[in-house]
Amino acid sequence: MGKKLWLLLLLATMAAAGCSREKEPETKPEGIYRIYYLNSSMTRLAPQEYNTETRDQEGLIEELMNQFLNVPNDVDSQVALSDKVGYLGYRQEDQVLFLYFDAGYGSRVNMSATREILCRAALTKTMTQIQGIDYISIYVADQPLLDSYGNPVGMLSDSDFIEGISDINSYEKSQLKLFFADETGGRLVEESREVVHSINTSRERLIVEELIRGPQTAGHYRTLPEGTKLLNVSLNENICYINFDSTFLNNTLEVNEYIPIYSIVNSLSEISSVSKVQITINGSQDVMFRDVVSLNTQFERNLEIGEE
Repeated sequence: MGKKLWLLLLLATMAAAGCSREKEPETKPEGIYRIYYLNSSMTRLAPQEYNTETRDQEGLIEELMNQFLNVPNDVDSQVALSDKVGYLGYRQEDQVLFLYFDAGYGSRVNMSATREILCRAALTKTMTQIQGIDYISIYVADQPLLDSYGNPVGMLSDSDFIEGISDINSYEKSQLKLFFADETGGRLVEESREVVHSINTSRERLIVEELIRGPQTAGHYRTLPEGTKLLNVSLNENICYINFDSTFLNNTLEVNEYIPIYSIVNSLSEISSVSKVQITINGSQDVMFRDVVSLNTQFERNLEIGEE
């Protein structure tokens, strides 16, 4: 499968709305959960209701995973996880459920790219129904799951996924206003850019990915290091939460220490729903950027270092 098709398959399962940091109120009866399998052609999620009397969290994790791995005989569906992949167990840390699989999970012989993406969705949508679990994180042979480009998939939430891949070719054009550094490295300059993207890519993610890609206009300069990996993007109550890997800290570009921060903040603030931005590194906000800027804050638009 070519990279372009694989990327389209991945994007087709990612939701546009951005993920919420808080679980939506439950509307289903107590004890009723949905176990997500695949339809017979393995092109779409096929949820089945499941009733349990278990109430404690640890018991629910084990019970729902057992149901996830075994389709009832009277249900015309397929298990999302290939029977050639071994499930090794789990651990929970705060609101994140870490699920561990053997090396078979990463083999395209065992699971096609399409099936693996749907398996992520099925796992996430099944396990995040449990109260207190907002995200899952998949590990393969004790290493975080990587996408086809070698980037960590990161934490996954229910709203990251839709339930099928029927809209694989749906895309649109967006006009973005991005902020990069000027030649002095001390000011931000505006760059307009038209981008063709999947309709299922959130605008917040799109903006940050374009900043990582870098400027396209002469006289504009990078604000984020090449190779920076965006681990997660979410939006809640007008605050955009951006989680990078540690490459973000290795910023040796010849720019003022505040330029990378406000390149991100001012670009995202062009979205009417974003009023503040919180930046974290590998999930932590207790970080000093260049020993000067504390990331333990929520940044607001700063036009004083932008174009007048």
